[in-house]
Parts: sequence; C-alpha cells; structure tokens
Amino acid sequence: MPMITADICIIGGGSAGLSLAAGAVQMGASVVLFEAAEMGGDCLNHGCVPSKSLLAAAKAAHGTSGSVDMGVTGQDAEIDFAAAKDHVQQVIAGIAPHDSVERFESLGVTVIQAAGRFTGKRQAEGGGYVVRFRYAAIATGSSAFIPPIEGLEAVDYLTNETVFGLRERPAHLLVLGGGPIGLEMAQAHRRLGCQVTVIEAQSILNREADELVSRLRAQLQDEGITFIEGIAATAVSTLKAGASGTDTKSTPPHICLELSNGQQLIGSHLLVAVGRRPNLDNLGLEAAGVRWHRGGIITGANLRSSNRRIFAMGDVAGRLQFTHMAGAHAGTVIKQMLFGLPARQAVSAVSWVTYTDPELAHVGMGENEAVEKYGRDKIRVLVADLADNDRARASLQTTGSVRLVVHKNGRLLGGSILAPGAGEMISTLTLAIGQNMKVSALAQMIIPYPTLSEAIKRAAGSFYTEALFSARTRRLVRFMMRFRPW
Repeated sequence: MPMITADICIIGGGSAGLSLAAGAVQMGASVVLFEAAEMGGDCLNHGCVPSKSLLAAAKAAHGTSGSVDMGVTGQDAEIDFAAAKDHVQQVIAGIAPHDSVERFESLGVTVIQAAGRFTGKRQAEGGGYVVRFRYAAIATGSSAFIPPIEGLEAVDYLTNETVFGLRERPAHLLVLGGGPIGLEMAQAHRRLGCQVTVIEAQSILNREADELVSRLRAQLQDEGITFIEGIAATAVSTLKAGASGTDTKSTPPHICLELSNGQQLIGSHLLVAVGRRPNLDNLGLEAAGVRWHRGGIITGANLRSSNRRIFAMGDVAGRLQFTHMAGAHAGTVIKQMLFGLPARQAVSAVSWVTYTDPELAHVGMGENEAVEKYGRDKIRVLVADLADNDRARASLQTTGSVRLVVHKNGRLLGGSILAPGAGEMISTLTLAIGQNMKVSALAQMIIPYPTLSEAIKRAAGSFYTEALFSARTRRLVRFMMRFRPW
C-alpha cells in the first residue's frame, strides 16, 4: 500500500475532526483525515441540524392555532409530514458543502473516504493507504445506545440515525428515553400530528433542576404528550395488523412495549433514545497502545491518551457529548500538537440546551453539586419567575424561570433557564461563570426593556434584597436623612 507521511492523522470527520483538520492545515500542518461515512458526522446528518430543523417545522405548525387569549383565532395546521422531512434534508444540504470532502481538499487536507485504524503507535491505515504520523486524533463520535431489552433486536425500531428519514407520519410514536433527544423528538412529532408516549425508567431530564423539569413536563403534557416515568421497558414485540389492541384498518404492524409493572403499550413506531455509546470498534487501539473503557478513550484533561502522540476528541473522549464541546476539544489539541503549549479542557463553564419549547438551558454547577462541594450554608439559589417578567407576560409565555446558584461570597457557580430562547440567554451566564464574575456584575447590567433577559438581572439582584431592605438599612437611611437638606 502507498505510504503517506503527515504531521497529523485524524480518524473521524465529525465536528471535532473537521475543526482540527481545518485549523491545523491552515496553520501549515500536513493533515490526513479518514472518514468512512458522511462528512459532518452525527451533528450535521443525524443530530443537531436535522433535529432543530424538524423542531422549527413543528413550531410553525403549532403556531397556526393562534391565541384566543390574545384575540387571535387560528386553525389547525395542514401538515405534510413528508414535506417537513424535505425541509430537514434541504437544511442539511445547505450546510453540507461547508463540511464536504471538496472543501477540505481545497484547504489542503488529504481526505481518505474509508475507515481508518491504527496498525502501530505512529501508524494507521485505511482505504488502501498507510499513514505515518507525528500526531493522531481519534474523533469517531458516538452512536445511539441500544439497551438489552428482550425482543428489541427483532423489531424495526428507530434511532436518531433513522428517524429523520421517516416520511410517513407515525400514528403513535413510543419514545424510549426521556433525555434531551427523546423530549425534542417527542414534542416535534406531537406538534406534527402524532400521538406520543415517552417512557423513562428514571425521571425525565434527571440532570436538570427538578423545579424547571416539572414546569416543562407540565407544558408538554398540556400539548398532549403522555409520560410514563420510573418504570422500565422489559420486552418488545411486533403485533400484526388486526391483533388485539390494534387498528384493524391499519396495514403496518404495530409495536408492543411491555413494562416492568405489567403494563403494555401499543404504538405504530418506536424511537430508542436512551443515551449514546462511544464508537470504539475496529480502531486498532491495542496496536496503538491506547487505553479505553466502555465510556470512551481514557485521557487526561489535556485529551492525551496513554499514547502521548494520540489524542481523543468529541464524544469518543468520554466527556460531555455536545457539538460545541467537540469544537472546544479541537482548540485544546491544536495548541499542543502545533505549538507544544500546555492545554487543558476546562469544563466549569460548559453550557447545554434541551431545545424543546420552552427551552431548558444550564451552565456550571447545579444546586446539589454546589452544596456537596461547599456545604448548604455557603450556597444560595436565586430565582426570578417569568410570571414576573413583562416581556413574558406580553407574549403569554410565562412558563419558566431563571435559577442562579451562587456562593455566599457572591461568586456565580451555575445557572439554569427555562424560557423561550433559553439557549440564547444562557450565553450571558456562560460568560459570567467562565470569567469568574460575581453576581454583582449581572445585577448591574443595563439591558433593554422589555426582554426575557431581564429575569437574569432580577434573579441576580435578589442576592442583595435581604440586606438592602433590612431593618438595619432602614435605620441607617433614617439616620442619614436627618442630615440631608430640605
């Protein structure tokens, strides 16, 4: 096989791999990139981009009903489910050239459209080529985790990799998993005319603040989504049309989901969204001297593996599985590969969003984490409800609030927002936490009125309420006023 010598060899053309390839090659490094599937990885083709596109179509459908309370009477949307999926594919197609083989080759990257695997500590091969490298990066991403449920392998189930290709509207979508993917797809399909049931063995969004999750759950229930929580699925089977409990006029087979409490759920389609697993198969990690476990490649905070020449980035690194983290990983790796600079991947100010309507966003520590680290007496939780926000009241979108976790010394530790556009609002908190700002910086912001972001300022300002309006302050003011001229 022909030999290629390169400064950097990257296995995986998703968000992390492409960010590293584009940055490194434009700074003068020679780069070889292996990608066997679609350039852009999961985010472009099966994750962030298609899910947000489908959610946008669903929101458009939902908005046609108007608002009787505002004096606007609408009507039910006429939904062409296949056309909504066409919209998803058109958005992907519009972004794809930025991630294409042609673009990266034009930048100077050698793209090998095949799976790459290590055959030594400084060597990889694939697609008929052998690559000798100075450094390598594993950026193979993750795939949907398929739980060991009896009968599941015999059922035609959906994952995030297949649900966007579904062109016929499900009559009743069973969503197994109440995490961000499950809830986003549940709301999107409900608003596009499907009956939807979400089954979660624990509780939905169990990483988020309970109060905000309760409000979001209530909103989704009002839209017609059914939740079954704290009950695990134990078996899955296929029922032929006309079987007990199914529509005799329906031609496709139905899916029967058996639960641990003996309950049976019958739906037309099953979406499995119970988590992700890192893509570690067939990488030749043993030959490369790279250690791993079921959670991903074992690395330090600098993302180096047990082979100091090889780094891991993105989902396969076993950390927070977000596209924006993958991009951040690329920056951390570039500093070390190209310039020999020490670099560590900070995680204290990483934000994430569940893109339901309203959105639920979070950054930094949650309340329980902060209490565990500092003690209950050192932590305050500041809350501003959207019911007290004029912009939210004007648009009748008062389901939500801002919650700030603050050390008693005033340092901002974390924050959560449930609100329309919470994904945009969370950037303010991300900057504040990343720069170790105190809550006073937020309380002193002068921001436009009326905006939802005023809730951030209001929550921050409440840190000082007790002291400002205390009996001591009143006594001080009365004393000082004696010396003020009339």
